[in-house]
Amino acid sequence: MRATASDLERRLRLPYAALMIGANVAGALVVLAFVLWVLPLPPVDDPAAARRTNVLAFAAYLLLAVPAGTLLVLRMLAPLRRWLAEDRPPTPAEQRQTLLIPAREVALHALLWGIGTVAFAALNLAYDARLALVVGLTAALAATATCAVAYLVAQRVLRPVAARALAHDVPDDPALPGIRARLLLTWALGTGVPVVGVTLVGAGVLTGVLDASADRIAGTAVVLGGTALVVGLIVTALAARSLADPLDGVRRALARVQRGDTSVEVEVYDGSEVGLLQAGVNRMVAGLQERERLRDLFGRQVGVDVARQALERGVALGGEEREVAVLFVDLVGSTRLAHDRPPGEVVELLNAFFGVVVAVVAAEGGSVNKLVGDAALCVFGAPLDHPDAAGAALRAARRLRARLAAELPGCDAGIGVSAGTVVAGNVGAAERFEYIVIGDPVNEAARLTELAKRHPGRVLAAEEALAHADGERDAWAVGDRRVLRGRAAATGLAAPRDAVA
Repeated sequence: MRATASDLERRLRLPYAALMIGANVAGALVVLAFVLWVLPLPPVDDPAAARRTNVLAFAAYLLLAVPAGTLLVLRMLAPLRRWLAEDRPPTPAEQRQTLLIPAREVALHALLWGIGTVAFAALNLAYDARLALVVGLTAALAATATCAVAYLVAQRVLRPVAARALAHDVPDDPALPGIRARLLLTWALGTGVPVVGVTLVGAGVLTGVLDASADRIAGTAVVLGGTALVVGLIVTALAARSLADPLDGVRRALARVQRGDTSVEVEVYDGSEVGLLQAGVNRMVAGLQERERLRDLFGRQVGVDVARQALERGVALGGEEREVAVLFVDLVGSTRLAHDRPPGEVVELLNAFFGVVVAVVAAEGGSVNKLVGDAALCVFGAPLDHPDAAGAALRAARRLRARLAAELPGCDAGIGVSAGTVVAGNVGAAERFEYIVIGDPVNEAARLTELAKRHPGRVLAAEEALAHADGERDAWAVGDRRVLRGRAAATGLAAPRDAVA
């Protein structure tokens, strides 16, 4: 369960400061242990006094540095805690301050370690310049390691806060050091600092700065090597997780997108280029969601087959001759229907009516080319080929009549079917065009629909359509011939032998 803003604010009051200061105190204790018991030191006149002085100075420094460091950390967190306590999105300035906290932590720790390094080097200078050099270099190397660990830990601990800061907006410029910096930190801790330490010990013995026996040098090498193994493993694990976790999230999101799930969202919690990658995946998914919505809308507007063909082959103005069958269906008494019923009820009835039309036509492999008021123009054989366009249109006409009678008894409609050669294609302008079907079969189907409204069975087909059909002729009976409105030649009429599909 995702933590609330108030929960995050409470977590940051003292626990975070204690964690950061604790990491530095641990580093300081390691330095003290190395100086007192591990590293070979140059001989001094009074080693017991030097040891006692360093221990007391170390305790005094901790008594001053720990409270000062805690106050500085809490002050650094104040802008972050403010917008969390108010439970609101951060301003751009607050967001950047939040993302830069790990880097600012490093600067704060480096300041405290720098003060301590200079102070202890100066303190030991009174005993021996070589001792001051050894103490100063040891503290400097420990400071490097501690600051790097603190950076990686801070980035890990503040991940939920960074996710909330980046939830509403992701800046284009990374606020944190990215992959290169993390890998360099890992190298510095796991390889650089220990190797430098061993090298300095060897150089000190060779130059006479350090006077130690072979056993002491061997013990120092063993301790430094063991420390390098342990610290290197910890830091490498932290750095690996800081990169692997977000990349695993991106990988899982992309896998879901590949399976067709465009509802996925990657949590953005990294202020470096890794966070830009996470945000990029979210923008990509949002684009896919918009594309799917447009595809769905496009398919609903022009028909699924037309939309699929346009997406696969591209869109160009123009047409082509095709052999098709046309089914035209129009409500009977739609004017009276609109007058007698409330508009909402009329729309509901039309939606139910067109729902049946679309279902029946699609089941037979056709497409609804156009919805005009209370009428629908349906085409079989365009834009996709159909092995038996005429037969499918005739079968759809009979089944459509049967379903309307069974499911919408108060919805009477005339249905006309024709077949022949038409010109089908995209007509209009480059900015706005429409897939249309033009030709005599379209006009004939419309005229047959007008006549079918006065026919007892409400379904009429042109005799020519039966000639093009396979396996549907026996279901139709050919009647007389009529000259349809707007036509010169007579059309042979055919009607279903019964009303049952």
